[in-house]
This record gives sequence, structure tokens and C-alpha cells, in this order.
Amino acid sequence: MRKRWIASIFCVLCLPLLAACSPKEPPPSAKKPSVEKLQIGLIPEQNLFRQMERYEPLGEYLSRKTGTKITFKVLPRYGNIIDNFKSSNMDGAFFGSFTYVLAHAKVGVEVLARPVALDNTSTYYGMIFVRKDSRIRTARDMKGKRFAFVDKATTAGYLLPLDYFQVHGIPDYKGFLKEAYFTGTHEDAIFDVLNRKADIGAAKNTVFQRLANDDPRILKELVILTRSPDVPENALALRKDIDASVRNRLKESLLTMHLDPGGRKVLERFGALKFIETTNQDYCVVRKYAEEIHLDLATYEYMNN
Repeated sequence: MRKRWIASIFCVLCLPLLAACSPKEPPPSAKKPSVEKLQIGLIPEQNLFRQMERYEPLGEYLSRKTGTKITFKVLPRYGNIIDNFKSSNMDGAFFGSFTYVLAHAKVGVEVLARPVALDNTSTYYGMIFVRKDSRIRTARDMKGKRFAFVDKATTAGYLLPLDYFQVHGIPDYKGFLKEAYFTGTHEDAIFDVLNRKADIGAAKNTVFQRLANDDPRILKELVILTRSPDVPENALALRKDIDASVRNRLKESLLTMHLDPGGRKVLERFGALKFIETTNQDYCVVRKYAEEIHLDLATYEYMNN
């Protein structure tokens, strides 16, 4: 009995040593938390590469600050932003004023913030312009001419001309003009008139001025006939079902980036002083504009034809 008792004590004492010498099972691999991602759409205001050069540094900054991977996708045309929301490919977008009003009415996106430009403005306006040597100065002078619109989902590139024609007693612009077509970008509408492909064009003033800074022909050879009211600059809006914590982190990062040295560098490249909070109330002028031309936002067919 005494021998068995000693043997038992010996085995108990050796167990830790045996455990230490035996090969260890690898610990179960910890599950990696899913990485939050947001894909943000960009409206095709200008050349694809210029758009990405402007927005990619902003996306990298916001990704670092929020812990959410932000990627951008330039869409080939304005109406595609709403289509992509409907097919759940987009989480948000930098919307133009009319595009936001449409997307809010049709798919319920909610605006967060918009940039303040280097000249301290956070709005833009639409313009109708012609070549100075065209002799076109009134709506009646446009009869039988070629008009370069941007897209049916733009304030500057379509709502303004519609209102302009209606105010001047021209309800059917298609029958009045020789040709009306959509360029797809504000940049192309400007260059089409400059290069005589079109007689009249419509576009937003911020793109017009940006191009004029690089090409002196624009201010020298084009003249502006009329302009729209001021409307909010392109603003970031997200789907309603985006997690509130993600939404709040993104909004806070945008609104405070001008207080951060790294953020100020990104803003400078972006062409802005800061971002400011933006709400649906800021778009009342756009909704009123649509009402004046009897446009029903809920049923409006924004695809070009």
C-alpha cells in the first residue's frame, strides 16, 4: 500500500512536467473583425482622372480617422448614382444639389456635410453661356441652334435651361432648337461651346472657373447670358441604414479636419477651407426651383433620352 501511495504521489508531481514537455496544441485562431467599408459615388463633373486625384487623398484621410475604409467610384453619368443606390452598390455619394434632392426623394439618403471652397463659398450656381462671336444674346436668338446640356439630373446643366425657356415662353425646347444633347459632364459642355460643337451650353460656375484658370480662352471667348440661384455645393450623403456610429465618426472627421494639420493639407489639395454641416433645409431653393417648372421629384424620369 505504501508503495502504491508513493507511486501515486510521484505521478501527480510529474504531471506538470509532462504537460510542459508535451507538444502544445495551437490556440484557436481568433476571428478577425469584419473591416467596415464604404463605397462613395462621385458625379462625373469633369475628367475621371482629375476627379480621382482630387478625392483619393480625402478618402485616405477619412479612412485613417474613422477606421472605416473609404473608396470612391466615379460614375459614368449622373443618373447612375441613383441606380447604384437602388442596386445596393453605393453606400453614399457626393451629390450635386439636384441629384441629392432626387436621391433623397427616391431612395431616402441623408446629407452630412459639404465643403467650403477657397473663396469661402459653399454654394454654386448654374450658367447659360455662348461664344461672344455667336450673336446669341436672348432666348429667341437660340432658335434653330445647338444646345449642350449636361444631364437631366443636374441643376446647372438642365433645370436652369428648362426654367429659362419656360420663363421666355418656350415650353418645347426640342422643337425650338435645331439640336439638344447631353454631354455627361460640365467640363464637356463648356468645351463643346468653346470649340464650336455647340452654340449654347449650360454648366456650373465652379467648373467653369476651374477650367478658366487653366485655359484663358474660356473667359476671353465665352459670355454668360444668365445664372441660377445659389444652391449647395456637392455634399456627402449616406444611405439611411448606415450604422449610426459609422455615420457619426465620418461626419465628425469631416467637420473637424480643418483643425488638424494633416487634414488641412488634404483640404488644400481638395480645394477647400473646411467642411460644414449640411441639412435638408439647405435644399429648399432646389425644391422650389423644381416646383416652378412643374417637376414632380417622386416620378421624375432622370435618365437622358
